[in-house]
Amino acid sequence: MFVYEKRLQYPVRIKNPNPKLAKIIITQYGGPHGELGASLRYLSQRYTMPYPELAAILTDIGTEELSHLEMVGTIVYQLTQGLTAEELDAAGYTDYFVDHTTGVYPQAASGTPFSAATIAVTGDPIADLNENLAAEQKARLSYDNILRFADDPDVAGPIKFLREREIVHYQRFGEANRTELSSLPKAAWESWKRPG
Repeated sequence: MFVYEKRLQYPVRIKNPNPKLAKIIITQYGGPHGELGASLRYLSQRYTMPYPELAAILTDIGTEELSHLEMVGTIVYQLTQGLTAEELDAAGYTDYFVDHTTGVYPQAASGTPFSAATIAVTGDPIADLNENLAAEQKARLSYDNILRFADDPDVAGPIKFLREREIVHYQRFGEANRTELSSLPKAAWESWKRPG
């Protein structure tokens, strides 16, 4: 259980709508390296971690990813709020608008809807932690790419914050991979190295 505070982890106060930017930032809501997939990945992987400390790290980071999902959704919403259909059409937002108006729908920047097929949950702690290291780097790269287009400081500030959190998560998973798994009993290592 956790306590929900009615404030974002980092403030989002966008003054200038920009649907072109919203169209690419939506990828961090429901794209292949986005926050929805990250939260589901970590909150699902925690069940098969052999140590409570590993499960706790996954629970903490998975829960934080949900707060990041809320931030990204807020950014997308604020970038499109109050615009007319004509303004959205001029910005190339028509396809999205026709299906979702200015609702926040989990999809990639390409328009591909969210799919759980983009996440990995193997039940093997070594494979899952290494997957998580790669996932955090892919998310960081997506934020780097978004920052190439986000020249509005009201948008760039929260995006930079989210990017930095991906780096922290990468570090936490690296620490877990090095310390917790190295202390597994030899029999556990052997059972993961060979099938059956």
